[in-house]
Amino acid sequence: MSIPPPPGPHQPPGSPEQPQGPYAQVPYAYPYHPYGPYGRPVPVNGVAIGSLVLGILCFVPAVGLVLGLIALAQIKKRGERGKGMAIAGSVLSSVGLALWVLALSTGSASDFWDGFKGAARGDGTAYALAKGDCFDTPTGDLEGDAYDIDEVSCAGEHDGEVFAVVTLPGGAFPGDDEIELTADDKCYALQDGYAMDTWAVPDDVDVYYLVPSRQSWRLGDREITCLLGSTAEDGRLTGSLRADPTTLDADQTAFLSATNAIDAALYEEPEEYPEDDLSANQDWAKDVHAELGEQIAALRGHSWRAEAKKPVADLIEDMEDARKEWSRAAVARDADTFYTHYESGYDYVDGPTTVTARKALGLDTTVPEPYEDDSEGGGSGIAGVLDA
Repeated sequence: MSIPPPPGPHQPPGSPEQPQGPYAQVPYAYPYHPYGPYGRPVPVNGVAIGSLVLGILCFVPAVGLVLGLIALAQIKKRGERGKGMAIAGSVLSSVGLALWVLALSTGSASDFWDGFKGAARGDGTAYALAKGDCFDTPTGDLEGDAYDIDEVSCAGEHDGEVFAVVTLPGGAFPGDDEIELTADDKCYALQDGYAMDTWAVPDDVDVYYLVPSRQSWRLGDREITCLLGSTAEDGRLTGSLRADPTTLDADQTAFLSATNAIDAALYEEPEEYPEDDLSANQDWAKDVHAELGEQIAALRGHSWRAEAKKPVADLIEDMEDARKEWSRAAVARDADTFYTHYESGYDYVDGPTTVTARKALGLDTTVPEPYEDDSEGGGSGIAGVLDA
């Protein structure tokens, strides 16, 4: 009786070279399992992995589906692992492809992409603010970087109110300082167009702004959002400050347009005192004289409601007297003479006839406190931050 030798690495059982006998081993067929002959692991199909990844991400579902079908064919031919991944990738990609087709047909994809870009550059819930919107910040602070802003009703308490949105030109980022200078210039100029009844604006309210950061600029952020907020510690706004043609009647709008134009001219007073630069102050007095003449004509040309006719006429008479004083200030020979006419020209401003006319028109009659330049309040930029 011959005893067959054990199978070696180059002599698998049942090979033609194996001796046959009554105790010869039966030819052995290897079943499929994770390890091939001699302990080698069966490789996972790489295309199946790619199909599964794309199916999960649902980013390019058509590619994921194609890769899944290719992987199934390769696995069958090569005996590789990964059939489950290929099937899962194909199914997920098919679902993703159907969703993409539905989104494109309804326009949802465009809305999603716009929202994604907006959130990335700070236009999501943080910065998707339009003129007339009110909002809160997590800290209640309108200075520094803004990572989140929640839009709220203007009827209740809130941290800020948007009164204008200014779009900057494209190109390279101009720098933080340049953007803040632009915000100062634009926002303060637009304030009175939104809150035309300046007497109704609380004394502690000033201008703030939301500006692009260097990071958000790279993602297309070009908007300066002009805000009204309280300068008081822990200060909050209550109710909307909006007073423009959308909330005022024709008489109120005409009156405020004229008086605000004159206030703007008065605000351009030179920084140099008359004794230091008389010529500059004389030129300014000429401008005020001209503006008074233009706005007196506008007030006279308007058709006023019955109860406002006489109060407005009395105010116009005071404005005419003030105009004469500004005319004299424009030709004053010295600083003392200039000051004499300057003070007389200011007498009618916020005077009794102004209060009476405002009362007749249903406008605020609380005379504002004298203006004081507070360098620590307002005029602060909130930088738009990429992380918003």
